[in-house]
Amino acid sequence: MTDSNQPPVYTPDAEAAAYPPSPTEQTPAVPAAPYGAQVAPYGQPMGEGPIGKVRSTGVCILLAIVTFGIYSAYWYYVTHDEMKRHSGQGIGGLVALLLSLFVGIVMPYLTSSEVGGLYTRRGQSAPVSGLTGLWYFPGIFILVGPIIWFVKTNGALNDYWRSQGAAA
Repeated sequence: MTDSNQPPVYTPDAEAAAYPPSPTEQTPAVPAAPYGAQVAPYGQPMGEGPIGKVRSTGVCILLAIVTFGIYSAYWYYVTHDEMKRHSGQGIGGLVALLLSLFVGIVMPYLTSSEVGGLYTRRGQSAPVSGLTGLWYFPGIFILVGPIIWFVKTNGALNDYWRSQGAAA
C-alpha cells in the first residue's frame, strides 16, 4: 500500500514516456564515428572529403622541365589543397605555394610527410614519410635524387587516391 499523502516520485523515464518530443524538437540521427577515429573540423570523419586527382608521374616531370619549374609550384598547390580538403589536416594549397616559392627546400619533406599521413590516418603503413625528402636534398648531389623523390611521393599519392576510388 502507498501513502496517499506522499508526493509522487519523479522519474525521467516516466516523464519522457508521458511527453514524447515533437517533430520539431527531434534531431536527425547522425552516425557516430567509430571508436578511436579522428574527426576533422565540423565533425566530419577524417578522409571523407573529396578525392584528389591521379596525376601521371611522367607527364608531371615533363611539364616541370618544359615550364622551367613553374609546374612544380602548381603541383605543390593542387596536391596540398586536395589533401587538406580530403583529410581536414595539412598545410593546404596556398601555404604550400608560398613555401614552395620562398623556401622551396622544405617542400619535399612536408609533401612526403603529408602523403604518408593520409595512409597512417587510415591505419595503413605509410610508403613515404618526411625522411623520403632526403632523396631531394641531399639527393640532388647524385642528380637523380629529386626524380626518385618525386616518383616515390607522387606514386604513393596516386595509389592513395586510387584506393579511395579515383579514376586512373
